[in-house]
Amino acid sequence: MKTILFHKHGGPEVLEYTDFPTPQPKPGEVLIHLRAAALNRMDLFVREGWAGLKLELPHIPGADGAGEIVELGEGATGFQVGDNVVINVNLGCGECDQCKSGHDNLCSKWHLLGETVRGTYCEYIALPVKQLHKVPNGFDLHQAAGAALVYQTAWHSMVKRGEVKAGETVAIVGAGGGVNSASIQIAKYLGAKAIVIGSNQKKLEQAEAVGADILIDRSKEEDWSKAVFYATEKRGVDVVVDNVGATFPLSLRTLKKGGRLLTVGNSAAPRFEIDNRFIFAKHLSILGSTMSSIAGFREVMDLVFAGKLKSIVDKTFPLQEAAAAHERLERGENFGKITLDIS
Repeated sequence: MKTILFHKHGGPEVLEYTDFPTPQPKPGEVLIHLRAAALNRMDLFVREGWAGLKLELPHIPGADGAGEIVELGEGATGFQVGDNVVINVNLGCGECDQCKSGHDNLCSKWHLLGETVRGTYCEYIALPVKQLHKVPNGFDLHQAAGAALVYQTAWHSMVKRGEVKAGETVAIVGAGGGVNSASIQIAKYLGAKAIVIGSNQKKLEQAEAVGADILIDRSKEEDWSKAVFYATEKRGVDVVVDNVGATFPLSLRTLKKGGRLLTVGNSAAPRFEIDNRFIFAKHLSILGSTMSSIAGFREVMDLVFAGKLKSIVDKTFPLQEAAAAHERLERGENFGKITLDIS
């Protein structure tokens, strides 16, 4: 099969378009002919590498994917050859206490597809049936792939961990990333008001188009916590979605007493200083999470398929142009998800 892989860590130039053995489905697995893969910032981190990361090289990047089942492994049930499916990238072992209790994103042997195991920048992939969800006939596979990781991530963070309620105000730090564009829509679906802090006017206009109520341009408002304070008539917000990390100090200032800071990542830096006085004096909570349970994934994907939440695809590149797709993501030019077309 054709694939994108790398033999060593580095910049986009290490990505190679080449041949690789087609996998065979094991018992309980199916073979999927992928038609679409979607990029995540995690793909960049894995390609660049970090201390302690152990990969079987060559490594195939990519978490998100959608395609057609072409072969059933022994004992694989619930699907048929020809079904279109989207992949749940959250790989729990299925055997530990957390998995058995429905909290597979807390699995003691947890993996993320494309991070520590080979991923979706390829024509074929074999996966257990529990990782798959049927895509309705006629639903675009690029939109399905683009929604999978970011929507389950934002849903678990905002609904299961953050318990965002109707009538609350949510500030979202960043406009263009996939999790942020999903968070805007989930906030509106839950009946909350969405304030978006974006890097430029174009991205803010795109955020407004998917439901943002209040727009703050951080290129013009360096202390955007003050801008949020005045935009909320000096009340502050109930929830901040901050997946940047280095912006925590401003996010904590933005919250009202009893507020919650939700985080699923650190796109800017993993280490930074915070002023603990804001946390205890304002009774604040910092709530982290990763991915979602299988049930949460199915729940939010069904909302996407029903049109209640929209998957936003920024731009599509052919599989062989994955390096150019990485460069676009690194430059931060995207609003929504960049996808790869796998013909």
